[in-house]
Amino acid sequence: MQFFSQKFFLIFLFSISVLGLKAQHSGYNLIPKKDTVNIYHQMLNDKSDDLMENHPADDIYNNIWTSDKINPYKVPIDSLPDTVKVDCRNFCIPVPGMVTSDFGPRRYRYHYGTDLRLSVGDTVRAAFSGKVRIIDYEARGYGHYVVIRHDNGLETVYAHLSLVLVVLNQVVKSGQIIALGGNTGRSTGPHLHFETRYLGNAINPASIINFHTGKVHNDVYTIAKRKSFYYQREVRVQQANKYYKVRKGDTLSEIAARNGTSVKALCRLNGIKTNKKLQLGQRLRVK
Repeated sequence: MQFFSQKFFLIFLFSISVLGLKAQHSGYNLIPKKDTVNIYHQMLNDKSDDLMENHPADDIYNNIWTSDKINPYKVPIDSLPDTVKVDCRNFCIPVPGMVTSDFGPRRYRYHYGTDLRLSVGDTVRAAFSGKVRIIDYEARGYGHYVVIRHDNGLETVYAHLSLVLVVLNQVVKSGQIIALGGNTGRSTGPHLHFETRYLGNAINPASIINFHTGKVHNDVYTIAKRKSFYYQREVRVQQANKYYKVRKGDTLSEIAARNGTSVKALCRLNGIKTNKKLQLGQRLRVK
């Protein structure tokens, strides 16, 4: 029995050798002499392949990567953890200009960023290292703008640009020039509109950055629901307000009747007197 086994083994080895010789003569090698590169392993490690999960903070953003919207995540504030630590080391100020408009409510809308003074053509730099998620244009809003998602989990928005110098899905380093400043979109003068966001929800940039010194307040910023998103109540109140745009021939009494209120209430909401002369296109708060 043992002799038979040895004989069978020798026949097996001989057959394999013959097959190997035939394969070599036919131009094929059926018996690899060493491991070759696994194409699937190569694909998984290809940093240029955007079909793979190689975007910054994918675990935080649940692998959502799209260039369609600034906030495609729709994550309610209440569903966030009570606190989140964000590494703010290696920060670079986008532009060294002074603050011209702070984060907060404006008359008819909420301002979700900090405006920094610049001249058209000034360089704009990435605040942190990350990857370009959006390059877009809004004629009545941001103008030319860029959104970068960073390795630390934050996303930053750079708006009213004159020229974008990066491409979609490009990996950028902190301090790298990404654009030139401008006055595009809904803008009253050259400036950079700069936003910091976490899972689509805006955070006051001044909570993280000291714009007077051009440095972050601390190496680690703690996102706390009540402290970081304090403005949400203000936004809800503002969105509940209703405004009316004055048309030709309008009077306070007609506007009041049309909107189910009184002239007295209109005057109180808008800080005007009953004999106030209305201007064409003027916005009045009616609720």
